[in-house]
Formats: sequence, structure tokens, C-alpha cells
Amino acid sequence: MKRKTMKKLYPLFLSGVTKSPIWGGTRLPREWNKCAPDGGTVGESWELTVRQKEMSIIQNGPLAGTPVGDLLRERPTELMGKTAVTGGEFPLLIKLIDAADRLSVQVHPNDDYAARVENDRGKTEMWYIVDADEDAEIICGLVDGIDNAAFCAALQKGELMSVLKVQKVAAGETYFIPAGLAHAIGKGILIAEIQQNCDLTYRVYDYDRRGADGSLRELHIAKACDVIRPFGEDEIDAIRYSRGLPESRETVLADCEYFRTEKLNLSGNAHTLAQNGYLSHLLCLEGDGAIECNGASYPFQRGDSILLPACLENITLTGTGTVLIATAY
Repeated sequence: MKRKTMKKLYPLFLSGVTKSPIWGGTRLPREWNKCAPDGGTVGESWELTVRQKEMSIIQNGPLAGTPVGDLLRERPTELMGKTAVTGGEFPLLIKLIDAADRLSVQVHPNDDYAARVENDRGKTEMWYIVDADEDAEIICGLVDGIDNAAFCAALQKGELMSVLKVQKVAAGETYFIPAGLAHAIGKGILIAEIQQNCDLTYRVYDYDRRGADGSLRELHIAKACDVIRPFGEDEIDAIRYSRGLPESRETVLADCEYFRTEKLNLSGNAHTLAQNGYLSHLLCLEGDGAIECNGASYPFQRGDSILLPACLENITLTGTGTVLIATAY
């Protein structure tokens, strides 16, 4: 590792970590070249992950075969830039999610609750709808007038679905999911998810499904009631703020204290990407292109996951297609 750390950093192509929950589908291995364990279904491909049990591995250049976590320990400032100075832990977890069936209704804790109860960070995330069936729906928040007490009462009575807000979705829309918001991905949806690097999920309702061992899947009712909170209609409108936005070359999909996500529509012209001292990640959703950096060209295609170290300068993107750029704060 010592010899490798002497090399100048460059755009790092990553391998994903795939998972096969009971609701997963076949699109990720079939259309996105993601590895299916035992040739089965894939519900999630963790495109960028730096966790003890799930680790992205660098696939290209002198650092090929290196876990991103090793690079983080050896060269934190070069990799993470301003984020390394103010935190030190890896900030982002990025996934592709293929829901062939409904996901559980769930909620995530905020930073304060997660630190106090779980010794972890909270979980705020955003969804970009890559593809969706015509009748696809998500759950996003509580219906008007429902507070924490009413939510918990509905849970006890078996009437949870009556207090949840259901939203039809279409490809190209974005939904911001802050900690405390009840939510669920419906079936027939392919999502790119950008989130805090946390895997805490409090499952509220799972349609009485059973896991691989035949047991009902675990619920986390008490903790969910602790952290759930109603969001006013103006807040829900803000959560859905990218619905109906006109197409443009560069669109900000989400900008919060944890990350900023932009969608770039590449149309053959060069696009300069400014790092500004922060770590970024590129996920190619459609088409192909190249990253020009340090006098070299790095071609990419749909499904490629590329980590852009904070120390990189003079990055230019070319090609035709759509990419998401997530920047960690």
C-alpha cells in the first residue's frame, strides 16, 4: 500500500456491493451489469460504500484492488478535502434500488437520536426516479392533521395505511427524504439513492411478509414512534420540489447540509466540473462519456460508479447521456 500511495490520485472506478432482499428484481443484473448473487435477483447495488461489512473496491489504475477504506486511512485529506478536515468519516452511501415489490414502510432517525441511542449518525436521503411503471407509487409522509400520537395510535389499531400519504411517481422526479419522514418505495420503481453513510432503518410495516427463515420480518415500532414527525404541506412541497422542473443541461436535485446532487445532461459539449475542495461521485444513468483529468481520459458508460477525490482539478466531462454528481459536504 505504501508504494501505491505515492501515486497521484485520479478518477476512481468502483465495484458495487449487491444485495438480494425479498423485494428485489432483475433489472440491475440484466440492464446495468450488476452482479447477481447465485444468478438470482438484485434489490440493491451499493455503488459507493465505505463500511466495515460493505466496501467499494477501486477497479482501475495503480490503485486497482484497493478498498476505498484503505485509501481513506492513508490519504484522507486528498480524498475527502474539506470534509476530511471537518469530520474524518466517509460521508456518503449511494445505491441503485430495483423494487420489483413494495419495500417496507420505514423511517430514519436524525443525527441527535442516532448518536444517543445507536452510537451512529442519522440518515437523510434523496431519491432520483430512474424508471417507473405507469402506476408506480411511493409513500412520502403523513396525511394532513396526523401527528406523532395519531400515527402511533393508527399503528396499534392496524390502520397505518390510512394515515400515510401516497404519491404517484414518474421517471425523472426527485424526492428528498429527511430524517423523521415516513416513506416507502413502491413496486415497479428503479431509484438512485444518495444518503448519509448510515444503514439505520426503523421498519414500521412490512405487509406481514416473511424472511428467508420463514419468520415475520422484524419491526421497530417503539423507535419509529420516537423519531417520526409530521411534515407540513409546504415542507412536503419542498420535498417534491424537483417534480415538473424543466429539463436543462444542469439541474440541482437536492442541496442540504450533508450533500448536493446535480443532474447533468451531456449533449456532446464539454462540461467543466468544479470540485471546490470537496469529494464528489459520478453515477452514469444513461449514455456514455469520458472524464478528462490530469492529462488523461477515463471513458465511462451507463452503470459506472466513479469516485472523484477532492484533490482533483480541471475536470472536464464529455459525451452524450445523463449523470448524477453527488458532492459531500
